[in-house]
Amino acid sequence: MNANLYALFASRFPDDRSACCIETSAGTLYSWDDIERASGRIANLLCSLQLPPAARIAVQVEKSPEALILYLATIRAGYVYLPLNSAYRAAEIDYFIGNAEPAVMVCSPENFGWTSQLAFQRRTDHVFTLGDDRTGSLLARAATQPDHFETVQSAPGDLAAILYTSGTTGRSKGAMLSHANLSSNANTLQRAWHWQPGDVLLHALPLFHVHGLFVASHAALLNGSKMIFMNRFDAHEVLRLLPRATVFMGVPTFYVRLLAEASFDAAACRAVRLFVSGSAPLLRDTFDSFHERTGHVILERYGMSETTMLTSNPYTGERRGGTVGLPLPEVQVRVVGEKERRCAAGEIGAIEVRGPNVFQGYWQMPEKTAEEFTDDGFFRTGDVGRFDADGYLSIVGRSKDLIITGGYNVYPKEIETVLDEMDGVLESAVIGVPHADFGEAVTGVIVCKAGATLSETAIITQLKACVANFKVPKRIYFVDDLPRNTMGKVQKNLLREQFKNA
Repeated sequence: MNANLYALFASRFPDDRSACCIETSAGTLYSWDDIERASGRIANLLCSLQLPPAARIAVQVEKSPEALILYLATIRAGYVYLPLNSAYRAAEIDYFIGNAEPAVMVCSPENFGWTSQLAFQRRTDHVFTLGDDRTGSLLARAATQPDHFETVQSAPGDLAAILYTSGTTGRSKGAMLSHANLSSNANTLQRAWHWQPGDVLLHALPLFHVHGLFVASHAALLNGSKMIFMNRFDAHEVLRLLPRATVFMGVPTFYVRLLAEASFDAAACRAVRLFVSGSAPLLRDTFDSFHERTGHVILERYGMSETTMLTSNPYTGERRGGTVGLPLPEVQVRVVGEKERRCAAGEIGAIEVRGPNVFQGYWQMPEKTAEEFTDDGFFRTGDVGRFDADGYLSIVGRSKDLIITGGYNVYPKEIETVLDEMDGVLESAVIGVPHADFGEAVTGVIVCKAGATLSETAIITQLKACVANFKVPKRIYFVDDLPRNTMGKVQKNLLREQFKNA
C-alpha cells in the first residue's frame, strides 16, 4: 500500500471529480479534477529537474489555490515541502536556505530579485515565482508538462515536510514530519471532529503554518469537502461567506475581531456546526462572549509544529473554557515534575507527548533531537501545564517563560488569568525582567479596554488580594497592543527586551 499522503487524499476525493474543491472569495472555482491535473503538471515539472531523492522544495509565497496545489504536487512527487512565512525577510530566508539546502525555491514575483540572489549564492539551482493571481514562472513552466502523474510510492517514514519553529529563542529548528505523521493526525481529526458529507470549510488561515496547512486543508481534503479560500482574514468578508460554510477554523484574534462586528450574531452562524480555535491561547472572556453572542461553543485544541495536534476539547461533550481538552486518540500526554515524576491532577509540570503524530527529529540537529526526547520516547514539548480531575489539559505557559524570582517559581499564565478577569483589562502578558535583588522581577504588561482608565497601584492592590505576594508584579506597564507573530502568539521575548531597563 502506498503511504504517500497525497495517495490518501486522492482515495477520498468525491466520485464526481467535476464538483468544486476550492472556491476563492472572488468566485473562481477549482474542481477536484483541476486539483488532480494541476498538481500532476507541477509534479512532472519537479521530476523533470532531475532532483536528488527527498529534495527540499522551499516555498515563500502568498496564499492561493495554486500554493496549495504546489504543496500537493511536492508530496505527490516524493519531495519534501518547506513552507516559509511570507513575512520573512532576506536575513531569515538566507538562514533557511543555508540550513535546509533546498533544491528548488519558489517565491513571490516581487521578491524574485533578492530571493534568487540568495538562493544561487547558496547553490539552490532552481528558482521559480508564483503569484496569488495565477502568475509566475512556475505555472508557465508547468503548463508545458503532461497533467497525468503516477503518485510516487512512499514509505510511512519518508519525509513529507520540514516546518521551522518560530525561533523566539535562538535559531529556528526544522521539524521533520513524515507521511505517516501527517496521515495519522489527519485521520484522527477527521473522526474526532465528526467531519460529515457536505461539510464546507471557510479557510481564512495562512498556508505556511500547521493550522492552515495540516489541520484545515488536510481535514477538508481527506473528507472530500469544499473549501472557500480567503487570501487573508477580513471580518467583513468572513461575515459575507460564513452562511455558506459549516466549519470555520481560526486563531483567537479572528474571534476577537468577529465579536467586534455588531452584525455578528447567531443568524450569521446559522449554517456553521463547528468553530475551532488554536495556535495561541483563547481568552476565557472571548470564549464566553462568543457563546453568549452566537450560541456556539468554540472548540479549542492544542498542537505544535513538531507534533501537529495533540489534544482537543470534545466534539460531543463539554468544551471547557480555559483548557485545550483531552488527549486525542493514539496520543499519550503526561505532565511531569522533577526526575520524570508524574504530576497529580491540579499540579503544574512539564508537558511530554508520544504518538504516531510526533515528528522524527530536527533537521541536521541530532544532538538537539536526542536532548528533546526522554528515554521512553516522549517528546519534551517545552510547554508547562496541568490536568484537572476530569483529564482536561490547561496550558500554563512555556518553560522558557517561567519566572524565578527570589528562588520562587512563577508561571505567567496564572497571573495573566487573574489580570484578564479584572474590569477594564482587555488582555495581559506577564514577563520576568532582570532584577538586582530577586534575579528576576515579575512584570505585568496590560492592554486596556476601550475607554477604560486603569492605574498601576490599583492593579497591584487587587492582585495582592488574589495571589501570593512573590507572584505580584513589581511593575505594571500599559501598552496599546501586545506584539504578536503571524499566528497570534504573544512575543514575550520582545516584551522582555522592551522593558528590561524600564
